[in-house]
Amino acid sequence: MNLLFLFFILISILVSVSAQSPAEAPAPPQKTNVTEVLEKAGQFTTFIRLLQSTKVADQLNTQLNNSNQGITILAPGDGAFSGLKPGTLNSFTDEQKVQLIQFHILPSFFSPSSFQTASNPLRTQAGGSEGSFPMNVTASGNQVNITTGVTNATIANTIYTDGQLAVYQVDQVLLPLSFFAAPPPAPSPSSPKKTKSDDSSVASRGVTVSSSATSGVHKGWFTAIIAAVIMVVAAFS
Repeated sequence: MNLLFLFFILISILVSVSAQSPAEAPAPPQKTNVTEVLEKAGQFTTFIRLLQSTKVADQLNTQLNNSNQGITILAPGDGAFSGLKPGTLNSFTDEQKVQLIQFHILPSFFSPSSFQTASNPLRTQAGGSEGSFPMNVTASGNQVNITTGVTNATIANTIYTDGQLAVYQVDQVLLPLSFFAAPPPAPSPSSPKKTKSDDSSVASRGVTVSSSATSGVHKGWFTAIIAAVIMVVAAFS
């Protein structure tokens, strides 16, 4: 009987100690990493390399983990990059490569249904909604088409979405119009303006010509008078 009583007391103590032990702290929320999302999806090697080499990936991760601003990434797969003309990427400057990646990023969260009501042209991280980096979307049912003035692409797949970040696969590399547009023609050279010295020179030349002409006229009259006098003298001699 005493042993049974002691057993119940021991159980009560153990239960009391367990109840008083602090609960484990919840695990911190996992940080979003854009390149990890793409690596997990696979077939985005070239796009990931450009994200990293241009430092755009670091900017996106900082923005996602330190603010509530949404981001949408239109990610071309390796097959889309293979479809470019040979040497296209290498022909771009470092600045253009940054702009190319930023052109695939929308600075707000777009769910699949949001494209149905999107206002064109869309604003990208490469620049404003107009000018050198226009992008337009049209949605019909579940299909979303994207046009840039150079590329016609389609959203092929939803890679990731969590309410802040949306990643969609596009079947073409989105090339900005400004990369291929012809530069504006150079302005024509303006005609040289006349100066006062030019006008004076012309005027002086005009005066010189007029003086010469007047002198010639005087000489002609003098010669005619002399000839007339000689004829008169000859007549009376």
